[in-house]
Amino acid sequence: MSDALPASGFEWRWHGGGSPAELRLSESVTQPLQPGQVLVRNHAIGLNPVDWKLLDTQRDNVPGVDGAGEVVALGPNVDGRWLGARVAYHQSLKQPGSFAEYTPIAAQVLMRLPEALSYRVAAAFPCPALTAFQALEKIPPPPGAPLLIAGAGGSVGHYLTQLAHARGFEVITASHERHWPRLRQLGAAQCLADPLMQWRQPYYAVIDAVGADQAARLSHALQANGHLVCIQGRVEQWPNAPFGRALSLHEVALGALHQHGDAAQWQALTQHGERMLQEISQGTLLSESILSFPFTALPQQLLALQHRDFTGKQVIEIKHD
Repeated sequence: MSDALPASGFEWRWHGGGSPAELRLSESVTQPLQPGQVLVRNHAIGLNPVDWKLLDTQRDNVPGVDGAGEVVALGPNVDGRWLGARVAYHQSLKQPGSFAEYTPIAAQVLMRLPEALSYRVAAAFPCPALTAFQALEKIPPPPGAPLLIAGAGGSVGHYLTQLAHARGFEVITASHERHWPRLRQLGAAQCLADPLMQWRQPYYAVIDAVGADQAARLSHALQANGHLVCIQGRVEQWPNAPFGRALSLHEVALGALHQHGDAAQWQALTQHGERMLQEISQGTLLSESILSFPFTALPQQLLALQHRDFTGKQVIEIKHD
C-alpha cells in the first residue's frame, strides 16, 4: 500500500445556522500531515449528541468525534506499522473531525480493530463506550453496592449497564420505560422511571448522564461516602455541608484528554478500548443496535438525533469508489 496523500476529499462543514441540517458538503484539498498524525480513510462515522450540542464551536470546521476506517498515510514520526491498519478513533473537538472521507488524527488515539469487527459497529463505539469506562474508573467497586445510572437509555448507559454489572454492582437504571427490556437484558437489577421516588435504599454511587440539575437532586439519595459522577455537566456547588456525608464528586469529559492527557494515559485508554472492541467481536459485550445511513444523509440524521425519539445508534457509512 502506498502512503501518498489523496489529492482531495469530500467533507461536511459547519458555517453556522440554526439547525444541523445546514451542514454543507464541500470538496477540499488534503493538507500535509503533522508529526505524529496519520490520515484515516473513513468507512463509517458514529453520531453522538456532542456533535450537535457543540456545533457552534466548530464554525468553518469539520465536526464529528467518532469514526472508523483504514490508515492510508503517515505523518513524520509515526510507526510504519500503522499503515493499512483498520482503526476506530475519538477525535479532538479542536481538530478536523470525522464528518469527512478523510480525517487527519494523532496516531496515539487510534484503536486497532479485530478482523471480524465491521467498521459500522466500530464507529458506534468510541465516545459512548470510552466515556462509560472512564465513569466507572472513578468509583471503587464494593461487591453488590447499589449503583444508579440516570439517563441509562442512551448510548453511554448502554455500555455503563453492562460494565457496572460485570464489576459486581447492583445496577439500578433510570430511563424511559421503552428502554427497560434492553437494560434488564444488559444487567440492570431494577429499572425505574423516578429514581428518587421508587427506590428507598440510599445509593452507593450515582452516574448521571442527564444534566447538572438532576445530578444535584440525585446527590441527596447517596449514602455517606457515596460517589456522584457527572457526564452531562457537573454540579457546581458541593451538595452537602462540610464533614457531613463526605460525598465524592467526579466529572467525566473524554474530550479533555485530548487537551491535557499524556501519551501514557492515551496508551492505557486505547488498550482498554481495544479490549472492549475484542469483547464486542466475541459477543461478550453487546454493541447497540445499529441504524445505518449513507454519507449524503448525515445532516438530516444529526438533526434527528437532536430531536431523538428512537432507539439505536446512528452510523453513517461511506461508500468509496
